Amino acid sequence: MAERITQTAGRDALGDFAPEFAHYNDDVLFGENWNNGDIDLKTRCIITVVALMASGITDSSLAYHLQNAKARGVTREEIAAVITHVAFYAGWPKAWAVFNLAKGVWDAEGGDAAQSAKDAYAASIFFPVGEPNPFGQYFTGQSYLASVSTEQVPMFNVTFEPGCRNFWHAHHATKGGGQVLVCVGGRGYYQERGFEPVEMVPGTVVNIPANVEHWHGAAPGSWFSHLAIEVEGENASTEWLEPVSDEDYGKLE
Repeated sequence: MAERITQTAGRDALGDFAPEFAHYNDDVLFGENWNNGDIDLKTRCIITVVALMASGITDSSLAYHLQNAKARGVTREEIAAVITHVAFYAGWPKAWAVFNLAKGVWDAEGGDAAQSAKDAYAASIFFPVGEPNPFGQYFTGQSYLASVSTEQVPMFNVTFEPGCRNFWHAHHATKGGGQVLVCVGGRGYYQERGFEPVEMVPGTVVNIPANVEHWHGAAPGSWFSHLAIEVEGENASTEWLEPVSDEDYGKLE
């Protein structure tokens, strides 16, 4: 079965403000046009990068499409040749700008392009994204943690890059305890052991009882942020379990 592109950025960012534009972006541009099989995805990615470069667009949208190109098999040598070729027609300064992004995408550390994507997402939500999560060993992919409140009720904003999710885990307590999640940006999922995943979009609230095994994280292709509110309990602790399998995660939309 051919790989199918899905996109939720329009609804995530503009679903309430401009629902018709969000529909055209997610359902028509990406849902129909990007899934037209007359051009393979690798070629379509290269064409899109060229079009954005020629238009002088070097913001987070180009960073996204460069990352998309790499994910669809475009090599470092190929993207360098593409940018060099287009530079003769679109302009040398544009090539420099695109190379600065492309170098970051094809570097192992992610570099400037990853930072640009993070900055663009951070500007779209009200709460800080924070720093790399110190509990990152319990996550698949990159996550970030920002303290919102440490008095009365501990509260943190947890942000997941696209594809990132935490391991199965449980918040134990002999009395009280548990956690409340409030989605504040992007799109993600929450799942309790033995139940179907629950989609989370801005405004979604999930109440997690103590001692329930679960996981939460970003939907494929989308950033995701939620407030994590700790519920006071006796003998409270967190037990980290196994990672969410790629097979199970791959079933999500």
